[in-house]
Amino acid sequence: MLNRSLPYVLEDRTGHYAGSDFDEIYDRLFLHVSCPPPSRTADYAETTLMIYDTGRRSSSRRQSRPALREPSVVLEFGPNGALGTVSFPRLAVSAPMSQYLRKTSMFSSSLSRKFTASNGEDYRWVYRGVKEHEWTCADSRDYVVAHYTLKPPDQPSYNTSGNILTIYEPWAHLATEILASLTIMRHLAANKC
Repeated sequence: MLNRSLPYVLEDRTGHYAGSDFDEIYDRLFLHVSCPPPSRTADYAETTLMIYDTGRRSSSRRQSRPALREPSVVLEFGPNGALGTVSFPRLAVSAPMSQYLRKTSMFSSSLSRKFTASNGEDYRWVYRGVKEHEWTCADSRDYVVAHYTLKPPDQPSYNTSGNILTIYEPWAHLATEILASLTIMRHLAANKC
């Protein structure tokens, strides 16, 4: 049987987990990761990231204009790179990151963790577990649902950054949760937690 679904291929414009736009190449999904806008910084810790579903390509909006929507996800990290709290404002759900994104086993690396998505299913992120993927996300049956790749530094970049988050179509409705959990995983790797 042929799989005719088209994966969501999101270009990560900067490759930095703490601030970037993720624009789907076929204009189906547009996500943005950033610090809180200046008008809201008093409400959040210094190490807070917000994920927005912007509804339009990053190049079609002015960078100086603050996001008009409420964030889909708020990630409040602790001091010195420690894990903090993850919140989903639209769902009125909040949890400590260490409970939301749990180690896959007692002896596993901190870069192998799982989370339970809003659909009740468990998903697991692994760092460099699959050749050519920086990060791979699989479900409980080991189907790859998403993966993230960074452009190798020795490859030239032309009109794209070369950094790609791929989310397979059956799991596209979990895109903000996949990006939130990936952002936490990349934070763990960057801070060597």
